[in-house]
Amino acid sequence: MRYHKLKAGSEPGTYVMESTLVTEEDILTMAKQLSRRRLNKGRALTSPGDVKEHLRTLLQDYAHEIFAVLLLDTQHKIIGFHEMFRGTIDSTSVYPREVAKLALEHNAAAIILTHNHPSGEPKPSQADIKLTKVLIESLALIGVRVLDHIVVSSQGCTSLAERGEM
Repeated sequence: MRYHKLKAGSEPGTYVMESTLVTEEDILTMAKQLSRRRLNKGRALTSPGDVKEHLRTLLQDYAHEIFAVLLLDTQHKIIGFHEMFRGTIDSTSVYPREVAKLALEHNAAAIILTHNHPSGEPKPSQADIKLTKVLIESLALIGVRVLDHIVVSSQGCTSLAERGEM
C-alpha cells in the first residue's frame, strides 16, 4: 500500500517522509491511512482501546454522520471495514437488510458497529440504542453476533457493550 507522503523505512513499522514540508491535512491523511491498514483483513483485535482509537481516527472528522461496520471471522480477526451509510449532521438512516447482506457477502461471524457524532458528544442516543437492539436481533437470525456498537466523536468514543446497553 502506498501512503500519502510516506515511504517505508529501513526497519519494519517505520516510515520516512518523502517531503520536508508536511501540512496538518497531510498528517491527518497519513493517520487515516495507517488506521485503515491496522483494520486490514487478517489482523486480530488485541484490545478494545486500540479498536476505538482506530475508529476515532477514521470517523471523528466527518461533518456528517457515517455508519460503518467492522466485519470479523470466527476468531474475531478482521475481514474488512466498510463505511455503509452517510447521513446528515445529526442522523443517518441504517437499513438492517443491507448490514445483513454485507455480513453474508463476506461470510462474517461477528461484527462491530460504529458511527460518528459530528456534534462532538460521544454519548449514544436512545435511537442509537434502539437501532443496536434491532441489528442484534436481525443479525442473530443469520448467525452473526454483534459484539459492540461504538459511538465516535472528537471528544472520545463510547462503547454500548461497556455501558451494558446492548
